[in-house]
Amino acid sequence: MKLIFVLALALHVYVTNTAGYNYKEVLQKSLLFYEAQRSGKLPADQRVTWRKDSALNDKGVNGEDLTGGYYDAGDCVKFGFQMSFTVTVLAWGLLDHEAGYKAAGVVEDTRKAIKWGTDYFLKAHVSENVFYAQVGSGYIDHQYWVRPEDLTMERPAYMVNVTNPGSDLAAETAAALAASYLVFKDVNATYANILLTHAKQLYNFAYKNRGKYTDAFADVRCCYNSSGYEDELIWGAAWLYRATKDKTYLTYVEEVYPTIQYYIGFNWDQKIGGADVLLAKLTGDSKYLTKTKNYCDNMIENQQRTPKGLIFIAEWGSLMTTAYLMEICLEAAALGANAEKYRAEAKKQIDYMVGSTGFSYVVGFGSKYPLHVHHRAASCPNPPAKCDWTQFSSTEPNPHVLTGALVGGPGADDDYTDVRSDYVHNEVATYYNSGFQTVVATLIELGYSD
Repeated sequence: MKLIFVLALALHVYVTNTAGYNYKEVLQKSLLFYEAQRSGKLPADQRVTWRKDSALNDKGVNGEDLTGGYYDAGDCVKFGFQMSFTVTVLAWGLLDHEAGYKAAGVVEDTRKAIKWGTDYFLKAHVSENVFYAQVGSGYIDHQYWVRPEDLTMERPAYMVNVTNPGSDLAAETAAALAASYLVFKDVNATYANILLTHAKQLYNFAYKNRGKYTDAFADVRCCYNSSGYEDELIWGAAWLYRATKDKTYLTYVEEVYPTIQYYIGFNWDQKIGGADVLLAKLTGDSKYLTKTKNYCDNMIENQQRTPKGLIFIAEWGSLMTTAYLMEICLEAAALGANAEKYRAEAKKQIDYMVGSTGFSYVVGFGSKYPLHVHHRAASCPNPPAKCDWTQFSSTEPNPHVLTGALVGGPGADDDYTDVRSDYVHNEVATYYNSGFQTVVATLIELGYSD
């Protein structure tokens, strides 16, 4: 009898520790988060109905229509660099892991999420060598705690051009448009070809007019500083090569690559990790896959971990940085590099994010998740109730559930407090979710979802 009890207890522990999660639900909810981040005139099929039309007067310096696109994070600024990276990653995930998206029934929702970004980029690209990099001032916007629907502050627009170039921004947007061309070419060829035309123009602008976009105008330095543009030139060229098969773009890669050949990592500022694994797939050159494999092995085996097992890379956006690492490693696994090891680690890391510690860092998923997310729209009650810094300071849960949003995440000791004021750990961002949901879609494709 005692033996039976011991075996039963062991089985209970095993099942508890290996319990799967409904990744399909996670993916479905992540797409809802993108609807909550929409700026501009909302469509008739908008599912996040507590969000309404907003920033309908966003204009360029010459009156150009700059409505639409995505609010970056918990604020109401449209940062083009982060938005374009988000769209590139969303498109990449749908292209290479469509089976996961199909299994979750969200292929069309993902196309809509991508198109909400690309429609805006087409507006922002007002001529071959002029692209609007940002709408709204970080310095001004961050002085207010207000619904997006009630914005009254000045919302200046900032551009890059030949005089004040932004190779990183332009090349990343070219990558987003080229990847999106591949997403749409078989479902809307006319639209896809427009995207590709703009992608080529933006890359040409980036390549011929070198400079960091954070040197082009000062306002962006409130929040984001680019470390360089060479990695985006490589990343953008790789995507244009994938879209066009024009080997000119590979010559651009070969020209620029030696200057950053020892760079690693993948995030909004660092594209070489993504470029390496993409080039490994496109060219078959072993040097790219070897570099990615070495990077993944080192991070999995040697990188700091929290006591509960999260690979800990950065305090700010800890979950986001880990998700992007796992995305790169899963892409390497698909090319034959340590597949079993990388896939097992990716599942372990995603499970940490969605609930294996007893807490889900994805809003609206599971039984315990963040209730006080640092996010203006979600924290503001419905009109006519007033929303200002008093609401920011409130200890009450957000009136609206920001379904699907991945928060920044815990510190190095698994420390996390669900308070609205902690933007380091409790803010959200469009680019937090893009890599995360790509990993989730890949795990679904591999059959890991309940």
